[in-house]
Amino acid sequence: MEKTAYHPLVDSKVRAIVFDLVALLAIYLVPAISHLLSFPVYYLEPMRIVLILAIAHTSRKNAYLIALTLPLFSFLISAHPSLIKTSLITSELLLNVWLFFFLSEKLSNKMFSMLVAIIISKLVYYFVKFLFIQSALISGSLISTPIYIQLMMMVLLSTYIFLINKKKKIDLY
Repeated sequence: MEKTAYHPLVDSKVRAIVFDLVALLAIYLVPAISHLLSFPVYYLEPMRIVLILAIAHTSRKNAYLIALTLPLFSFLISAHPSLIKTSLITSELLLNVWLFFFLSEKLSNKMFSMLVAIIISKLVYYFVKFLFIQSALISGSLISTPIYIQLMMMVLLSTYIFLINKKKKIDLY
């Protein structure tokens, strides 16, 4: 009987590919789920949820890939949000990933690192969005998702990182 070689690198690449396909499918289905539930699912920040899951369960490189591609994928399949806002969301998610890993290297508390990374990336997002609105590059209100929902999501996602890190003792890299 022939033995099959197992290599952890192959397993992690397969896991990342499967994760990315499920992430794209989830983002693809957000409009349908919103319609089905009669609730704006985008309030729950599905792209950030997928990003945090990527950080927790795949590699740093894959988290950057998710941050870069999910908003673009959403734009390509639905022409929503606008290209400018897609670029803004992409920048916010990329900043979120970078800040998390940067802060994680400086601090030992991954939950706090995630919380601060989300807060800073949101503040930058809203500052740039404000500038875009003022210069008429985009229209609409500055804050479309209620602040209390954003705060709840920040806490939930940061807590998720804490629980995953505690349970698995993972390095999140």
